[in-house]
Amino acid sequence: MSGDPKKTQKLISILLIAIFFFMLLGLNDRLSEYFKLARQRDEIATEVYGLQSTEITLRTQIAYASGDNAVEDWARGEAHMALQGDIVIVPLTPSVQSGQNSISSTPTPSVKENWQIWKSYLFGSD
Repeated sequence: MSGDPKKTQKLISILLIAIFFFMLLGLNDRLSEYFKLARQRDEIATEVYGLQSTEITLRTQIAYASGDNAVEDWARGEAHMALQGDIVIVPLTPSVQSGQNSISSTPTPSVKENWQIWKSYLFGSD
């Protein structure tokens, strides 16, 4: 190894450049993996937020459904029940038919030929 110092320095420089090159390749791989994992983390965080919102909504619905207000709303709305002291109003349909016909006839447009339309457009006659 008692060779030329310039040759030794050149060999060390090439060796250091090769090591630096492989370190950069490793860094590039690590950075691409980091960005992929960061994107996945953000997607999962968004999904978790949506699921937490759904859970809150469902817990609210469960709390309402297990309370007395839900039973009262169902009884008054769907079952048509009333509490004591409520004034129940039942709409009645009229039993006597009126003498007038409630169905009105719809006028039908008259069908004209193309030449009749052009004639009335050009000459103004109908």
